[in-house]
Amino acid sequence: MFKEFKEFAMRGNVVDMAVGIIIGAAFGTIISSLVSDIIMPPIGVLLGNVDFSNLFFTIKEGSAAKPYLTLADAQKAGAVTLNYGLFINRIISFIIVAFSAFLVIKAMNKMVRKEEAPPAAPATKDCPRCFTAIPVLATRCPHCTSEIV
Repeated sequence: MFKEFKEFAMRGNVVDMAVGIIIGAAFGTIISSLVSDIIMPPIGVLLGNVDFSNLFFTIKEGSAAKPYLTLADAQKAGAVTLNYGLFINRIISFIIVAFSAFLVIKAMNKMVRKEEAPPAAPATKDCPRCFTAIPVLATRCPHCTSEIV
């Protein structure tokens, strides 16, 4: 049983999948930073200095009195919140990841199509009399001097 597991784990597909998961996790942190640090601040400014990560509804108040200015203040007070701003950030992250994956797959498909170029035309042909390789455009065999049609 251990031998079968070792064969399964060392297969190329499993190793490739593991590498893909590791790269995907690293890519996810980059996308999270892109969304929260680069994309959302300008959108927040355009919408009147809104910080999406601090958009929430208070479902149940905590020990400290309202109003909670930030999500951190609400969580610190023990309030139960519905964090729709974080959800919006995650939706935008998903769209960016999906679009990035689309671009990568599209580029890979384009490269694969280029590799499938038709084979080059042969540069030589065989003489029908002596079966020696001669240039395709030759009209006479240089070895047996027979005419090639």
